[in-house]
Amino acid sequence: MDKIQAFAEHLAQNSIGYTRDVPLGEKSTFRIGGPAALFIEPGSQDEVALALAFASREGIPLLVLGAGSNMLFADEGYHGTILHLGESFSQIRREGEILISCQSGAKLSNLCRFAQQQGLAGLEFAYGIPGTVGGALYMNAGAYGGQIEDVAHTAGFMDFGGNLIEFTAPQMGFSYRRSAFMEMDGVLTGATFKLTPAPPEEIRIKMDDYMARRREKQPLEYPSAGSTFKRPPDNYASALIDQCGLKGLRVGGAAVSEKHAGFIVNLGGATCKDVIQLIEQVQRRVKEDTGYKLEREVLLASEL
Repeated sequence: MDKIQAFAEHLAQNSIGYTRDVPLGEKSTFRIGGPAALFIEPGSQDEVALALAFASREGIPLLVLGAGSNMLFADEGYHGTILHLGESFSQIRREGEILISCQSGAKLSNLCRFAQQQGLAGLEFAYGIPGTVGGALYMNAGAYGGQIEDVAHTAGFMDFGGNLIEFTAPQMGFSYRRSAFMEMDGVLTGATFKLTPAPPEEIRIKMDDYMARRREKQPLEYPSAGSTFKRPPDNYASALIDQCGLKGLRVGGAAVSEKHAGFIVNLGGATCKDVIQLIEQVQRRVKEDTGYKLEREVLLASEL
C-alpha cells in the first residue's frame, strides 16, 4: 500500500472528509492545475491535528490551501496532499469593543463586510481581495496603502505536533508581502484584528470606492492570481511592464492584461508552463530595459 492510500484510509477511519484526484484548476482563481493526489477537508481543529500528525509521521508533503487566489499549480498536479480550510473554518465574531475574531478559512471580503456592519474601520483596503484570512496573514496581503499587518492583533497557529500557538503582531514578522509563517511548518487556524470604531455608512462608502476602483482598473473578467509581481522599490510593476510595451504579450493561453499590466491572465486554456514562461519573459525584458528586477508575488505550489 502506498502512503497516499494509507493516508486516505487513516482519514476514513477518523471520519475526516477527503477526495482523491481533485483537479486543482477548480480550486484556484487562475483555473490552472492538474489533480491533487489527496484533497483533505477537515471539519475541526482536532481533525486538522490528526491529518498533520499522519503527514508528518509518514513524510508526506502537505500544502495548506484557502481560496487558492495567489497560487499557481503545476499542470501535472500535486503529488502530495492538500489540506483545505473552507466553510468549516469560516466563523467570524466580535470580541469586545474593538476586536474581531475569525477563523482562517473565512473569506477576507466577508470579514470586511462584518467589520463594516459592526462599525469597525481599518479593513476597508482589503475589500475585494479574493482570498481567505489565513492566506492574507500568510502573505501580509495589502492594497491601496493598507496591509494586514496594520490591523492584525493575534494569530493562532497549529504545528505538526498538534500544538496550538498564539502569536502577537510583533511575532508575526511582517514585511512587504511576507510573514514569519512562510518559514514555519503548520497551519494558521485563525486571527484577531484590532480595529477602530467608526460610522458604518462611512466605512461602507470607502469599501464601495475601493471596489469600484478594482472593477475599473483590474481585469476581473479573466481568471488570474491577482498581482503577478511585487512592487519594486520606488516604482510599480505595472508601470514598468507597460513602459516596456508588454501589455498583451502572450504565451499560449496566458497573457499580460491589456487592462492592467501587473496582471497575467488566463485567456482560456492557459497552462502552468505558459504562465511561468510569460513571467520569465516579462522579468527579462523589464530587467534589460529598465534595470529593475521584478520579484514574483504569485506562489508556485511546487516550491512550497
